[in-house]
Amino acid sequence: MEEGGDGCQKHSITPYEEALDALSSLITKRSRADKSNKGDRFDILFDYMKILDLEEPISQMKVIHVAGTKGKGSTCVFAESILRNCGFHTGLFTSPHLIDVRERFRLDGVDICEEKFLAYFWWCYDRLKENTNEDVPMPTYFRFLALLAFKIFAAEQVDVAILEVGLGGKFDATNVVQAPIVCGISSLGYDHMEILGNTLGEIAGEKAGIFKHGVPAFTVPQPDEAMHVLEEKASQLGANLRVAPPLVADLLNGVKLGLEGEHQYLNAGLAVALCSTWLQRTGHLEATYLEQTSSLPAQFIKGLTAASLQGRAQIVPDTHIDTENPGDLVFYLDGAHSPESMEVCSGWFSLAIKENSQQPLNYQPQDNSISSHELIQRHPGKRSRKNSAQILLFNCMSVRDPQLLLPLLMKTCASHGVHFKKALFVPNTSLYYRVGSHASPPTDSQVDLSWQFNLQGVWENLMQGIKGDAKSTDADWEEVKDDTALPTKICENSAVFSSLPLAIKWLRDTVQRNQSIRFQVLVTGSLHLVGDVLKLVKK
Repeated sequence: MEEGGDGCQKHSITPYEEALDALSSLITKRSRADKSNKGDRFDILFDYMKILDLEEPISQMKVIHVAGTKGKGSTCVFAESILRNCGFHTGLFTSPHLIDVRERFRLDGVDICEEKFLAYFWWCYDRLKENTNEDVPMPTYFRFLALLAFKIFAAEQVDVAILEVGLGGKFDATNVVQAPIVCGISSLGYDHMEILGNTLGEIAGEKAGIFKHGVPAFTVPQPDEAMHVLEEKASQLGANLRVAPPLVADLLNGVKLGLEGEHQYLNAGLAVALCSTWLQRTGHLEATYLEQTSSLPAQFIKGLTAASLQGRAQIVPDTHIDTENPGDLVFYLDGAHSPESMEVCSGWFSLAIKENSQQPLNYQPQDNSISSHELIQRHPGKRSRKNSAQILLFNCMSVRDPQLLLPLLMKTCASHGVHFKKALFVPNTSLYYRVGSHASPPTDSQVDLSWQFNLQGVWENLMQGIKGDAKSTDADWEEVKDDTALPTKICENSAVFSSLPLAIKWLRDTVQRNQSIRFQVLVTGSLHLVGDVLKLVKK
């Protein structure tokens, strides 16, 4: 602690916090969908590359470049895990981060360490500060992070750099790569329409902007409108575009994929095609494309089954509550935020809670992040007789349409016989315009909850519409009346809290009061909300 000029003690920031403050200074808009993705001075990126001496290193990098609406992060994680298990020195750049910005930069499957991050960060930041001016200003936040990734991967001399597009494709900062080894397009859908266009064709055109002349490309089965545009763009560039078939589960020899959900077989199939082509084009595999007909190499199977990605179909029991069973409060986290991914997420949650309802009362997880099938496999003994109650913890950005997302979520869960007892709406804790947990969030009195009240209104209208239909009758429970955790606005089926910590406290207090019930909380709508919950639950 240091003493301030007024005699009060103030927190002295660490070198890492100092770097995060400098990084925060590059966030020019209080919006994650930066309009620079519309092509705002895209060519300036090449000026930055020159300043950072990155032109030659980037041209030499053996890159796998992946765009898409859904599944691009999962595809990249699968690809990295496969090639690492094949013995290669890997670099992986993904976004967004959930807890720590260093998650975006993985070397050999591990987040870059703080010491290396600081060294590369200040090398890039200081050099850009010294050489930028009014004509060539400092890069914006994501552009800086992409440049930093290139610097890290060049300095660490990775064998393969796997790059996930941040937003779109054509004007994304990762698209300075002129000669990737292979490109991939994961499932396309409606997201970021304010930037990318209002039709699947327009969105596909933006994503296809990563195609390069003569560079092979793969995609997954797509709607006709999107596939037509992808094929047309590939043909114009002489890029051989092929459709990667979904992975056949039998090829894994009875082992499950490291990432949960049926949709992951689509992403795994794309990753297998990308890695096979990368191996072939870099002289490590003779076959032009490893057909998934009868078998996969052992390294591929190990890579696919060992892959891990926070915030997607992730199950985290809350170990902070003082009950006899830590399984009384379990968070099911998935950062779904488009209509298509919300449907997939709802299906996953509905199936996962049914699997977990067979979980024994006295299980003690070895860690606090596990998959649903692991729970069953670890503890096949005594079955729980507890009733369960499902709670929704939700937020989404104001550019999303809750009139699309929430009905899909409710309808999909209901089709599996799952009905939420309560929906909780909260603002995100993390700030759009600050990086790092030392940045103080606004106090409760400063928080604008108008968006959360809007979400609550949508939910209550939906619930009124299903009056008389089957509702959750599994568990009757007593709600907490403690003043310290009261919601700002409570309705019959929902509540708005002014902060996430208050909502978590309310959940924990409710669990303490109702120890005969298992509470299963679906956290979705925003990867940033998922990250905020993970910070609190895993702290």
